[in-house]
Amino acid sequence: MSTLQIQWLGLSDYVMTLGQQRSFTEQRGPSTLDQLWCLEHPSVYTQGLAGKAEHMLNPGQIPVVQTDRGGQVTYHGPGQLVMYPLLDLRRQGISIKKYVFLLEQSIITLLGQFDLLAVRSPGAPGVYINNQKIAALGIRVRNGCCYHGLAVNVDLDMGPFAGINPCGYAGLGVTQLADFGIELSVEEVSHRLVPILAQTLGYDSTADLPLRDRATDGYQVV
Repeated sequence: MSTLQIQWLGLSDYVMTLGQQRSFTEQRGPSTLDQLWCLEHPSVYTQGLAGKAEHMLNPGQIPVVQTDRGGQVTYHGPGQLVMYPLLDLRRQGISIKKYVFLLEQSIITLLGQFDLLAVRSPGAPGVYINNQKIAALGIRVRNGCCYHGLAVNVDLDMGPFAGINPCGYAGLGVTQLADFGIELSVEEVSHRLVPILAQTLGYDSTADLPLRDRATDGYQVV
């Protein structure tokens, strides 16, 4: 039996959360249970390892953070569901290519529950509706273990996306669940997506962990 432990983190600073993901990944051992962190971030642009300065059009007062995931620039903000799977991919028997596919499939399955036809775009990881991006992916793998993850636009201020070429694509449209009349909170969407994601990734069960003390590195390595 394999269990995916769930951390519900609420609104969490990007830089602090990234540091905690790295620490968890560095400290975990062969028997450490995998975790899924569910949260929102305050407004921030994040630039991936392949990021190019020309894709930052007008960041204004929103901070820009250089990070170690793959891909180009994206935006996170309140009203967007962010999930960070901290998984031992080798133990799960999942290749990196398959992992990306399964993350996308989980989101496509979720959107199908709302009668939304969502698709992949060849060569451009993420999930799209009517050629507009509704979910972004960015991952990092160390010694067979992954961190970073996915972001689904639920109901947020979409204005900051105009300050960048989203994911490095000039003119790429972005959309969100609220644009289709789906009035759910980030928490409600996360509770729908967690079981889909866990099952798609091959876990038999999920278990909620106690709320983490975000003032410290209070993650749990079991």
